[in-house]
Parts: sequence; C-alpha cells; structure tokens
Amino acid sequence: MTELSDTEKVQRYEQDTELARYSRQMLFDPIGEEGQRKLLQARVALIGCGGLGTMLASLLVRAGVGYLRIIDRDFIELSNLQRQALFDEDDLAANLPKAEAARRKLQRINTSVQVEAVVKEVHHRNIEGLCVEADLLLDGTDNFDTRFLINDLAVKTRRPWVYGAAVAATGLSMPIIPYETPCLRCLLEQIPPRSMNPTCNTAGVLAPVVSLVASHQAIEVLKILTGRFQAVDRRLWRMDAWNNCVSQIEVRKTYDEGDCICCKQQRFEYLEGQAGASSLELGERNAVHLPPTEELTIDFPVIAERLRIEGCEVVFNPFLLRARIEPHELVLFPDGRAVVNGTGQRAEAEALYTRYIGPVDV
Repeated sequence: MTELSDTEKVQRYEQDTELARYSRQMLFDPIGEEGQRKLLQARVALIGCGGLGTMLASLLVRAGVGYLRIIDRDFIELSNLQRQALFDEDDLAANLPKAEAARRKLQRINTSVQVEAVVKEVHHRNIEGLCVEADLLLDGTDNFDTRFLINDLAVKTRRPWVYGAAVAATGLSMPIIPYETPCLRCLLEQIPPRSMNPTCNTAGVLAPVVSLVASHQAIEVLKILTGRFQAVDRRLWRMDAWNNCVSQIEVRKTYDEGDCICCKQQRFEYLEGQAGASSLELGERNAVHLPPTEELTIDFPVIAERLRIEGCEVVFNPFLLRARIEPHELVLFPDGRAVVNGTGQRAEAEALYTRYIGPVDV
C-alpha cells in the first residue's frame, strides 16, 4: 500500500470529525493516528491544579487525552494569577475552587474530551478511590507529603506517574514507571526539613519556569500514554532558568543498588497513613488547613445566616463559603473541610471553627 504524503494525511484527518483538531499532532510520526487514538482512550488523574496543574491540564486537554480528573482542595487567590494560566480575575471574583474553574475553561477548549473537577483534599483514606480508573497519575502538587502519597499508590498499583516541581527559577521533572525506573523515594528517602525545602510561598516562582516544567512533564505523559516507552527520559531533569543551566541526572543506580522503603521493601507508609500530615499548618501563608476525619455535609445557607447574626461578612456559592471573622478569614467547603487564614496556629484555627461551625476532630 502506498504511503500517504503529509498533505494527503492532513486531508484525511480533517475529514474525520473526531481527529480533525489533532491533525498537526498526528503528523508527528511517533504519535500518528494510532497514538492519537490511544490518547483519546486514556484516563489521567491530575492531583493539584496550581501553576503546574493548570498548564498540564491545558496541554493534555488540547492534546486529546480523553478523560482528565482534576483533584484540588484549594480556591483561587489573587497571587495565583501570576502563574496559574487557566484563571482570570472573573474566576477570582466568583470565589471558584481551582478545580471547577479549570474544568469550565477546559471544556470550552475541547468539548470532545471529558474533564471532571473534584474539590477535595487528597489523603491516604481517599486517594485510591479518587484515582482508581486512572491509567496515569500526574503531579501538579506543591508538597512532598502528597507526592510521597502518589508515589506509594503508583508503586503499589504499578501505574506510571510523572513528578514535577517548580520553585524560584528552578524546575525538576521525572517520569516514574514502577519497577522499571527509580521511584521518588529511591531518590528521597525522607521529606527534607522545611529549612531545606523552599516553596513558592517562601522563595517565589517565575511563571516561565512553571511553563517549562509542565511542558517537560506533558511530553513524558504523551510518550507513556501512546506506548512509546523507549522514548521516555528515565533521568531526573533539572533546570535553573535564571542561570541558563539544564541537566539530566542519571538516577538508575538508586534503584539497582538501593533498598528503597517503597519499591523494594514494599512498605507504603504514606498510603497506609503511617506517615504524612493529617492537618497542615500553612505557616508560610499564615493559614491552617483543617481536613475532617470523616466527610460531612455542610448546609451553607444555615451557616451563612448564623455567621451574619454574629456580624460576619459572608459570601458563598455551591462550592465554598467565605466568611470574614476579624482578624481571620474562614473558607469552608461542603464536606466540612476548612482553611483559616490569619493564623499559623492549629489550636487557634480549631477554636474558631468550633465556635462558628461546630466541633472539629482533625
């Protein structure tokens, strides 16, 4: 059979309503029509919808990944708009959670794929259920507790995941294919102390760095989902954009010669709840996150009326309630989860929650 020319391929692709939008992507031989159809059947769980997550979501939806579940606990703040590419000032004014705002934008970009928003805290009790149908797990987070949790689940269930991080002008990325490449705990046995673990809240971050890291992650995702495993970069990719440095670090020995607590010893401490934070004192943000031990159902109109009687300024929508309780701000979610801004002390945050919402058990 005579091979079609690129022009003939484009003409054929553009006659197929399902494939037409991906015609230029399919002209790239390693993907082609076969790879594109694999992408359309793929299911990805994206954990975290901040700087990396928004860029990753946009790239994957535009590439035609058929199902994307976005899991994020947070809501949009003004400082997010500098680097979180899917959000704008209208989303901020609407008090939308990140996952839902992203879903709305992404469905306008590509109506032929399915995007699901899950506004939840990811923890050891729910991560397996949230990711049960995913072919690949994708890191859009900003903390190692969650990354170690993702790593445990990926190794236990033998599913690939792609790690990414961006802080200041530095970026890191690495695809992890359990039992073929080192896992994250092969490289990092324990979470580094806060003094050695800068975050966007302490060291800042440049938006172009976020874009570069997400692009590297997304390329590796496309390789994995299209079955091009021989092309996967199995090294740790590191970039210092400000000082014009890019390196690929060989890490294979950490798997071959190590005795990793996760992939060699089969101990899943984070997935089993033996390690990791149960509540987070977000000191750099002067805020405390209070996740409930069991899911509740909060009646926003009732809570709003109670708070207004107390003289608090309250706004709410189906996704969250925001109350100004001077000098604090309480952000409440339908499952009972809350963020208390204006304090870094858990006891103070719990006292505020108990007074205005009810007893807290975290």
